[in-house]
Amino acid sequence: MKRPVLAAVTAVCAAALALSGCDDGGSTDDRTGREPATATATAEDAADDFGCLTGKQLKRSVTFEDTEGNEVGGYATGSGATGVVLSHQSNNNVCSWVPAADELAGDGYRVLAVDSSGSEVPELVAAARLRHEGAEKIILMGASKGGTASLVAAAEIEPEVAAVVSLSGPGFYHGLDATEAVPGLTMPLYLVAARGDGTFGEDAEELHGLAKRSRGGRLRLVPGAAHGNDILTQQPDVWKQVKTFLARQR
Repeated sequence: MKRPVLAAVTAVCAAALALSGCDDGGSTDDRTGREPATATATAEDAADDFGCLTGKQLKRSVTFEDTEGNEVGGYATGSGATGVVLSHQSNNNVCSWVPAADELAGDGYRVLAVDSSGSEVPELVAAARLRHEGAEKIILMGASKGGTASLVAAAEIEPEVAAVVSLSGPGFYHGLDATEAVPGLTMPLYLVAARGDGTFGEDAEELHGLAKRSRGGRLRLVPGAAHGNDILTQQPDVWKQVKTFLARQR
């Protein structure tokens, strides 16, 4: 559902985690359904639920403009000086990151999960450029195409982001070339892929080899054939290690 951009609230909430005025993401949400309809429209009624948000989560549905002026939706939650921008894979939407976003918010991060409208890198650059609203550091984390977009965006964002996590991000995706971007990246990179997931493991190895300037870069090839977010849900130990990596960048 397209909604007008709310300059005061949306810019703060969408700001790659610069959400000083947003709802605290650490509380438990009512996941049983929406509030009963009333005669007067509420913020929850106007919010885009993306097909998965309910209860208090609807207050965290935001919109912002990418660097090309396109309206982008997202889920913004949490508080703190370190922001995490989450980008999803091609066969998912923002809902694939909502549970992790809530968990990270509970850990003290500001989180923006972007519901990609197709502009990819301009969306992530815009989210990070809003850091002046509250987040002192920005970390990009993406699944599959979101991982590729995060690596490419990291080469464009100034000041540079604190770190990038790519889950099954291919070297190339629809005009996005991570193999060109990665050699110039100096921040820590954490590249994760499953060995049995087609060529994505090979892509992770290639990108790791290209990341010679990265400070504290790491490659993690896991067993199985899980892809993107599924690696984290199917292998909780990997999610724990990713969170340890994030904590080191705070």
